[in-house]
Amino acid sequence: MTDPLLQLDYKPKLPPKINYGIGLVGTGGIVQYATMPSYRKHRLDVVAAFDLQRPTAEIVAEEFEIPHVYDSLEQLLDDAAVEIVEIAVPPQHQLGIVRTCLEAGKHLLCQKPLALDLGESAEIVKLGEASGLKVAVNQQLRWGQGLRGAKDLIRKGWIGQVADASIQVSVNTPWNMWEWLVNAPRLEIQFHSIHYIDAMRSLFGDPIWITSRHARNPLQGDIIGETKTITIMDYENDLQVLIADNHFNHSDEYFATFRFIGTKGHISGTLGAMYNYPHGQEDSLYWSGRPHYPHQKFEAKLEGKWIPDAFIGPIASLMTAIQEDGMPETNVRDNLGTLRVVEAAYMSAEQNRSIRFDEVPAIPISEQ
Repeated sequence: MTDPLLQLDYKPKLPPKINYGIGLVGTGGIVQYATMPSYRKHRLDVVAAFDLQRPTAEIVAEEFEIPHVYDSLEQLLDDAAVEIVEIAVPPQHQLGIVRTCLEAGKHLLCQKPLALDLGESAEIVKLGEASGLKVAVNQQLRWGQGLRGAKDLIRKGWIGQVADASIQVSVNTPWNMWEWLVNAPRLEIQFHSIHYIDAMRSLFGDPIWITSRHARNPLQGDIIGETKTITIMDYENDLQVLIADNHFNHSDEYFATFRFIGTKGHISGTLGAMYNYPHGQEDSLYWSGRPHYPHQKFEAKLEGKWIPDAFIGPIASLMTAIQEDGMPETNVRDNLGTLRVVEAAYMSAEQNRSIRFDEVPAIPISEQ
């Protein structure tokens, strides 16, 4: 019999009931190559779609057999079959859509980042809590196969106390896939490293200190925002988390790796999606641990890819929360912690110093 310690618990878990009617607001690229392939694979019930570009919504509806395409958000919300609304629009438009959907009594899965500033993010939290509905954020890297497997290994004590953690990425990102990001003054941390920050928070909680350096690449042309960043998150127990990203690597030596060094072992692997985004490849995962098998190194055979397979994680967690009257793992209140680290990273780069997590301006939510 296989040792249970070698069995990884990394796949998202669907609740008993999955036939909630889902309505899509926005049907752009991320919905086309990530959300809908994942939902179709798991037989979720997407019943309606709305996009300001109706032809785009019609193409998606035809490909994925979505029965209704609406001309307005209000029409979609009037459809009694829609129980969950999934928002996939740029963040500057999200607050207004959230307010309208909650007034219509719909549970929500919001796009990340939740908003472009903490004030709007906090307003979304307040609106969600006042409504009594469930509101989650699509921070799906928490369910990426390699990092979710690493989380299980850490939980099982394979590597003892984690002393050092890192994600390092150097690739050539096709920023032209998102034309609206060209003029974004905040780019890499706000829209990409936010995934890594959130994943590390899911493992270790909120840091004490954040230090971040940002730069542009000579090849990025008209793109305004930062495309090279280094961020360090320091914790009370001397754990340091390094997140380093370069998005203009035109060599053939790409890498997208993660590593956790503990007092009793190590975990390492790759983030497969970044090697040929968005098609990508499977993550890899290796580990060893002296408490269990002191002279062996193991390799996992992971199933699925970050894109599209991890995208089932946030919606599954949201549906579970609805059934059990609990909290989605990526609920909006938790996501404020991720956004505070993001804000601290920009403060650090702008002020050329380390920022304490509690220096980030107070968030005006119900407890404060």
